[in-house]
Amino acid sequence: MANDTENKTPFPTREQIMEFIDMSPTPVGKREIARAFNIKGAAKIELKKILRDLKIGGDVVKGRRRFDKPDRLPPVEVLEIIGIDDDGEVIARPNVWKEDYEPPVIYVKTIRRGGPSAPGIGDKILAKLRYTGKQTYEASIMRVLGSGPQRVLGIFRPNEREGRVVPTDRKDSGEIAVPLDDHPDLEGGSLVLTEILPGKHFGLRKGRITEVLGNINEPKSISLVSIHARGIPFEFPPEVELQARESKATPMGKRTDLRDIPLVTIDGADARDFDDAVWAEPDPDPENEGGWHIMVAIADVSWYVRPHDALDREAVKRGNSCYFPDRVVPMLPFELSNGWCSLVPHEDRGCMAVEMWLNRHGTKLRHKFCRGMMRSAARLTYDQVQRAMDGYPDDTTGPLLETIIKPLYGAYEAFLEARKGRGVLELDLPERKIELNDKGQIIAIAPRARFDSHKLIEEFMVAANVCAAEELERIKQPCMYRIHDAPSEEKLEALHEFLEGAGYKLNKGAVLRPRDFNRILEQAKDTPEAELINTVVLRSQSQAMYSPDNIGHFGLALKKYAHFTSPIRRYADLLVHRALIAGLKLGEGGLPTEDGERFEQIGEDISGTERRAAMAERDAVDRYVAAYMADKVGAEFPGRVSGVTHFGLFVSLQETGADGLVPISTLPDDYYVHDAIGHALVGQNRGKTFRLGDDVVVRIAEADAATGSLALRLAGHADITDRDLIERPRGRGKRRGSPGDRSHRHGTKPGFRANPKDKSGASGGGPRGGNPGSKPGAKAAGKKKTTPKKQRKLVASSRVARNTTKRES
Repeated sequence: MANDTENKTPFPTREQIMEFIDMSPTPVGKREIARAFNIKGAAKIELKKILRDLKIGGDVVKGRRRFDKPDRLPPVEVLEIIGIDDDGEVIARPNVWKEDYEPPVIYVKTIRRGGPSAPGIGDKILAKLRYTGKQTYEASIMRVLGSGPQRVLGIFRPNEREGRVVPTDRKDSGEIAVPLDDHPDLEGGSLVLTEILPGKHFGLRKGRITEVLGNINEPKSISLVSIHARGIPFEFPPEVELQARESKATPMGKRTDLRDIPLVTIDGADARDFDDAVWAEPDPDPENEGGWHIMVAIADVSWYVRPHDALDREAVKRGNSCYFPDRVVPMLPFELSNGWCSLVPHEDRGCMAVEMWLNRHGTKLRHKFCRGMMRSAARLTYDQVQRAMDGYPDDTTGPLLETIIKPLYGAYEAFLEARKGRGVLELDLPERKIELNDKGQIIAIAPRARFDSHKLIEEFMVAANVCAAEELERIKQPCMYRIHDAPSEEKLEALHEFLEGAGYKLNKGAVLRPRDFNRILEQAKDTPEAELINTVVLRSQSQAMYSPDNIGHFGLALKKYAHFTSPIRRYADLLVHRALIAGLKLGEGGLPTEDGERFEQIGEDISGTERRAAMAERDAVDRYVAAYMADKVGAEFPGRVSGVTHFGLFVSLQETGADGLVPISTLPDDYYVHDAIGHALVGQNRGKTFRLGDDVVVRIAEADAATGSLALRLAGHADITDRDLIERPRGRGKRRGSPGDRSHRHGTKPGFRANPKDKSGASGGGPRGGNPGSKPGAKAAGKKKTTPKKQRKLVASSRVARNTTKRES
């Protein structure tokens, strides 16, 4: 009998895959490529990686789950302005493009004085194009052809003859003139949507107010600005609300009766929806001495939200719930998220539950899923549970301490042993909570409490999520994995150099695991640079996302992981529930076969909505913090450098955690070079160096709640004057415009890089930040003083990566 290896088809090279796509008369899918090269099983994961690299590199373009050879655009093309990216650069797309494929990224060069007028979003332009690689182009405007409708969110300011609308977007500094006749009684400070009128105008842009949303001085408007700016859907269509209102209690049917099991929910004190419940007991099996029998029960959202109905269409569009300091924009209407799908105590609720059996070391021995009916024994808070374990039970936790709470902690201790054994990435960065009064006004920014009770729930949820991924693989059902790739070589190289400069050694050339990073974090623990090292390690990590192709979860050190535990607030979890119901034949509401074929596109879509929500939540926090600091302008606060860019320092105030920008033009007189690897600004004349993690004292110079910007100055240093800028002699440093030049003097125009390929900085590399990469259109710095408006734009273009880690459930 011939050896199996002799019949095995060799894995194709990148060139062979590209040739296959190029020679095909029609676009091809991953399935056809796999069939052509006889790629099966785990090898499909490698194919997925190659196709992703080819797409990123611009060698192929991807449509609706199909790949094609890229089409190069002609040297002159009609484009449409579609927006401004996080770095403040204008982005366009071809006016005519195949809808099945993602258009190339086109960056529009800065308008020169005397050239055509600057276009706005929606405008069409005729432009010369230069291909810069990786499906990106640089466009030079030849002529502005026409305007499309553009709506701007802003603050209304009355004037004698006409009104003014000041945009809330930090990257849009131009006011808009609006007539007073349409809204004669409109008050100053009103939050309005304004449509920009087409045509060329002298002076300010002309517009008309289309909608009044409230007043910026009202606390509720702060989150509203972020919701509108990021395009978060916050009103449910009538058919969705009607379906939710008509929902009824889940029938018992063939469900497993779990109502005698004393499951409890443990959430924050301000939580209103309870979608997970837990229970534990020592395993009675004598062969598993010291082991545990646990259960995690999750609200059965799939019973109410059926594939392709009105609720489902709205849920996939939202992708997830969004959480703001004063409100929640839910994925599902109130009647479900806070009603039938919330595991309120002492009421019957349908659920999806998983039982697990662990040994004394926290290793899972087996698990079993069921669709059940439960009745929560109690609604507990993290603080309550922790106080009970610390010896201070209350009337609710006292009767539950021995029978429910202590067994939960016993199982948690076993989980901790298993967690330590597999080497989970253990970052230690503080989180802060915005506290509001009854009127929605911010009263404090305090550190967010972190108890063992929080970690207990996290470990139970992680274990349930692992079971879901394993079960779907076992029953051969589609799975929407939660994947987290290892750090890229580029980020690791930068991290190596930084750590070596700080006196820490990370094994170079070896395959790194989370425990390798933990070793560095443990060495830095209790040292002055501990927070700095945690921050830099965080920024080196990749971003987690959703995909039907499993590559594992690097941060959690898990080979299989999916989100199962929050279908109220995450669409990915709802898909996992449906797949389990279909595969285990648990009744109605299962996953249709055709939906599994759409998982790749859905995964990309909901990963995008997750990022959108994170940015909106971050923007809202920025605006709340700016509102809180508005009456403290001129006051001085201790802070720490939390980000270093080529145009200044981001400083995090130690009391509140608020972030603000100290522009490079206000630093002590010197010629500063941005050391991207060392995260520092280095003075070339006097040797003054500002490094990530340095302790500083800053003065609040400006706080704008509408834009969320906080401008800072180093205490004890006066601002540089225009006279200083003109008379100061040129500092020593690299010749401007030479390769690698990253130097900036006082008065240089921030936001432009001498080396356009350099995109490193505070905003790159973190789980929420952007990735370093090349963008065309950057110019050498000029000699103009940074204005407050420009400073606000700079804050928008490079926000500091924050630790936004939430419970991984």
